[in-house]
Amino acid sequence: MQNPKVTNEEMLGRIVRFGELTRPENAVPVMFIDSVLPGHQRMNWAVIGDTASENPDFKPAITAPHKFQIGVFMCPPNAGPAWHTHDYIELFMPLGGRWRFHWGSNPDGAEEGHADLEPFDMISMPPGVWRAFENISDQAAFCFAVLEPHEVFAGKDPYWGAEVIRQAAALGFVADDKGQMIKPPNYAEIEQRVTAGLVAWLQK
Repeated sequence: MQNPKVTNEEMLGRIVRFGELTRPENAVPVMFIDSVLPGHQRMNWAVIGDTASENPDFKPAITAPHKFQIGVFMCPPNAGPAWHTHDYIELFMPLGGRWRFHWGSNPDGAEEGHADLEPFDMISMPPGVWRAFENISDQAAFCFAVLEPHEVFAGKDPYWGAEVIRQAAALGFVADDKGQMIKPPNYAEIEQRVTAGLVAWLQK
């Protein structure tokens, strides 16, 4: 086993302070095409890797390569990602609040089971299983996610149900065949509006 010498500067670049990470200016509030839909708005922060983003604006807090990817997100009450799936495992651990995780095998959104998680509980979602989840507490809450490594913008990611795609497209939001968001002309205005609503919850 090799024992490389690591400088203090290098190690400090591998530290993420939660309070600094989760500042609104470090977030990508429209990270996915569902992020503009009612009930699905959330703040997203990339810690390591791309964390499944459809928006290329993400900037990981730790840039050193890893064999896993990590993100943190905040959802207001009754909000969370819409029905979707991935080609890789996702593990979630709530950091606060109470969260309900749904799963199934139908892309049209038919739930086949769900579980409620408290802070520091964990759930591992297998590849290909359709899922959605939301913060069911009465305050904004954070959740931590660990993902298997995957190549960014190499194909559709996430896969969305048909109704999510239709609703997002009606607002001008689509993802191309590589899984990258095609932003509408009024993207900046929409992003500002979404951000303002989420910041209000962060400040409560």
